[in-house]
Amino acid sequence: MTQFTSDKEAADALHRSYRELTSEISKVIVGQDEVVRLVLTAVFCQGHCLLVGVPGLAKTLLIQTIASTLDMSFNRVQFTPDLMPSDIVGAETLDKDRNFRFVTGPIFANIVLADEINRTPPKTQAALLEAMQEHAVTVAGRKYDLPKPFFVLATQNPIEQEGTYPLPEAQLDRFMFNITLGYPSYESELQIVKNTTGDAVNQLQKILHADDILAFQQLVRRVPVTDNVVEYAVKLVHKTRPNMPMASPQANQFLEWGAGPRASQHLIIGAKCNAILNGKYSPDIEDVQAVAMPILRHRIVRNFKAEAEGVTEEHLIRELM
Repeated sequence: MTQFTSDKEAADALHRSYRELTSEISKVIVGQDEVVRLVLTAVFCQGHCLLVGVPGLAKTLLIQTIASTLDMSFNRVQFTPDLMPSDIVGAETLDKDRNFRFVTGPIFANIVLADEINRTPPKTQAALLEAMQEHAVTVAGRKYDLPKPFFVLATQNPIEQEGTYPLPEAQLDRFMFNITLGYPSYESELQIVKNTTGDAVNQLQKILHADDILAFQQLVRRVPVTDNVVEYAVKLVHKTRPNMPMASPQANQFLEWGAGPRASQHLIIGAKCNAILNGKYSPDIEDVQAVAMPILRHRIVRNFKAEAEGVTEEHLIRELM
């Protein structure tokens, strides 16, 4: 790991590393620049991501590619209705000497891909989400710390809802970003087809190590932020809370519930990281707006009127900004 003489030098190094990462990832992932930016922002902010999109949009490939450019351990868990908590966190087993020994589950990795998280029952979802919050698991009364850094990147298919177990709002709140993946443009899809129907194999370089990620996470926390930016972020969150003193007319009309304090925290830490990734040393209001949509999207609950009139979360957030 490189030692830096100042935070400014470290910020410049993070900016360069981000550009190298996006360049390396673009060898495999085409036309998802915004999604890549948000996932990497979450990595440097110690956050978790929920990726929502229809099948075939390379959600899993995107996460595997990002993991390939980071020199950290990576595990994938395919969530199914019969998956048990012990299948994720691990379990105690009897060894040949008849002593109990803890066998770690796939969650003991730096990056964990929770594929189709809404296909497993709440009991198993809760085991994963506890680990996301505590960065540790408890088995048979003993606490086991997870490796650092630790990220959960979960995917969800919004089309099929039969036989699924939607995440409750309290559990959705554990995810820093809710990222929606759209269809690629015509030009991007042309490039995707050319890249994936030949015999060429892209060898990805490891850009950052675990120690680098931990150092950059601490750097992001130290980024200075002015009071007016903090006030803007907190006011934005307060606007989403219906029937409260600072509620906006749109919130009173179309929302059942607004975002909690965790949204304000994520807005500021996300803005700090976004500023550094763009070569700045302190965030402004535009940096807050750059991360507001994926932070607030899953933290506001529309009422019946909004659903009946087709008013989406995205439309409401844009109105509030």
